[in-house]
Amino acid sequence: MTVSNLPPLVTVFGGSGFVGRHVVRTLVKRGYRIRVAVRRPDLAGFLLPYGYVGQISLVQANLRYRQSVDRAVEGASFVVNCVGILFESGRNSFSAVQDFGGRAVAEAARAVGAKLVHISAIGAEQSSESSYASSKARAEAAILSTVPDAVIMRPSIVFGPEDSFFNKFAGMAKMFPALPLIGGGKTRFQPVYVEDVAQAVALGVDGVIPGGRIYELGGPEILTFREILELVLRTTSRKRALVSLPFPIASLLGSVASLVPLITPPITADQVELLKHDNVVSKAAIDEGRTLEGMGINPTLLSSVVPSYLIQYRPQGQFTNTGKAA
Repeated sequence: MTVSNLPPLVTVFGGSGFVGRHVVRTLVKRGYRIRVAVRRPDLAGFLLPYGYVGQISLVQANLRYRQSVDRAVEGASFVVNCVGILFESGRNSFSAVQDFGGRAVAEAARAVGAKLVHISAIGAEQSSESSYASSKARAEAAILSTVPDAVIMRPSIVFGPEDSFFNKFAGMAKMFPALPLIGGGKTRFQPVYVEDVAQAVALGVDGVIPGGRIYELGGPEILTFREILELVLRTTSRKRALVSLPFPIASLLGSVASLVPLITPPITADQVELLKHDNVVSKAAIDEGRTLEGMGINPTLLSSVVPSYLIQYRPQGQFTNTGKAA
């Protein structure tokens, strides 16, 4: 195979993260060459066996440093940005990583003439009181003004073996006698399977869905926060109290937790702000076909995936008598 007829090159920013690794694996199966751009390439070697020898390469890049972004997209035909943070730490602020970083990726993609797929989040609004949500929205606006045919994906909470949502609460149920129902547990979510998100991204790279649009990705079920915690408890065979925690108290606890160095806060004040609003696919997106179903993807049920990885949190793992709760 000569250089001129090599498969197209896709640069995937954040390709070693939870969503990113599934995107890489999905694109590899489609025959693309993948350049994974991450801050720590030395920790991303586990991706290499996903493809044939030489199909996946690793490069160092940090969205806060524009030159590294430009280098990472050189020669690429497509760019996918999977980078996002759930809480701020040091210089990794929402503004720097999600706002400035998203704009930098878009400008770099435009400079080399590459198509762009960007992963955002449902709830992205510039007027939001959440810094996370407002930075996501500013990034979307900058991206579409820079690369008008960019494809933007807004998933609800994403579930899968390495997720930080269902695993978090299953871990808490293993350690504590009660779980917090923030805001009474009424917030609605539409959990979407990580493999379905990766398939949607791949369709964007393939060019089979229209660009210049914002797609909203949700699963087939809409559950309240309370219903999700109840699902976690049933799946892990744990019996725990669900204690209602008003938003102001949860916000205060989140602010205090964020001040403790060297730990990942269980909740932040900004995340509490996000919980004040439902996280589901909008009616407009459904009507306009900007959804998984509109792309021809049949969303995956929670019950077909979540038990397979939450089994580790049962009192005796796979040998737990599921008729009894600990």
